[in-house]
Parts: sequence; structure tokens; C-alpha cells
Amino acid sequence: MNAFEFNKIAGAVLGSALILWAVSMIGDSIYPMHSGEGHGEAERVLHYAVSVPEGEGGAEATAEAGAPAASLGALLAAADVANGEKVAKKCAACHTFDAGGANKVGPNLHDIVGANRAHAAGFAYSAAITGLAGTWTWEELDAFLANPKDYAPGTKMTFAGVKKPEDRADLLAYLGSVTTAPPPLPAP
Repeated sequence: MNAFEFNKIAGAVLGSALILWAVSMIGDSIYPMHSGEGHGEAERVLHYAVSVPEGEGGAEATAEAGAPAASLGALLAAADVANGEKVAKKCAACHTFDAGGANKVGPNLHDIVGANRAHAAGFAYSAAITGLAGTWTWEELDAFLANPKDYAPGTKMTFAGVKKPEDRADLLAYLGSVTTAPPPLPAP
């Protein structure tokens, strides 16, 4: 190896070290570290002020946060099937809703409300779903749709869930509308 090649390699190594050091210094200035009391290791402390103007949900959001959530029965009684069909468009990439519809990435969801779990013939469910006993009640579907990964850890379903209870109720109402004989709604 001649001196020119050695200089190129040394320059690349030193340049990389300099860039890593600069990125580390910038990162430490953005996310300062301090030693926590009673802790043997440093912990990150983030300082971000978040303010919500009164007109944009400030006082109203605070009042709603303390209010008890509406029951699933009350939400289903007020649910909008047409809006539920719109919410279901998120699901249509992986599921069908027609009677006799084919399984896609996910199983066909026609007649899902009140059906046994892992009911779709020919669909390869994950062990997380096949290990669940019972039927898909309104409450069980609501819990699953809120966060599939928390409800059935290990499920193959990668969907993050429907976070708003009203949207979930609308979606459940739509699923009930494509179910031949849905079970009675829960009491409000």
C-alpha cells in the first residue's frame, strides 16, 4: 500500500469520527442528559411545553377528559351505519364484507358479529386468534378493534386499531348490518 492510499483511508476514518462526534454534540444539546437521583445511569429528560388555546379544545377537552366515557350500548344505539361503512373502507384493503365473499389478507367479515372466533373456512388464522375461545360479541369486537395487538398479542393483523369510540361504534353497526342475525345490542 502506498502513502496516498494510506492517507485516503486515514482521512475517511478521521472524517467519519469527526462527523459522529458533531452529531453526538448536536444530539446532546437537543436532548440534554442528567444523572437521576438514586440512579446509577443517566436518564433523558425532555423539555417540551405544549399549550392548547382555549378556543381549540382547551377547557372543553379538559372537561371531557374528566367525564365518564359513554357505554358501548349507548354508542351503538346512536351509531351511524353509513359512517361505519366509510370507516370500513380502511378494512377493505384486507377484508371483504359480502355474503360468500372471498378471504383476502384477512378473513371475510360477513356474519362476524356473534360468530365463533376463527370461523372463516380456509383462512389461516394466527395462533393468537385460534387460541381465543368463544364468539365475537359486540364488546369483544369493540375491544379488538380498539387495539388488535393488545387484545390478541401475536396476531398477524397489523392494523393499529380504530381509536375513536364513536367510529368503532359506527363500524360495529355496519358489521351488524352485514350480519344475518346479529345478537342483541348491549344495554345503554
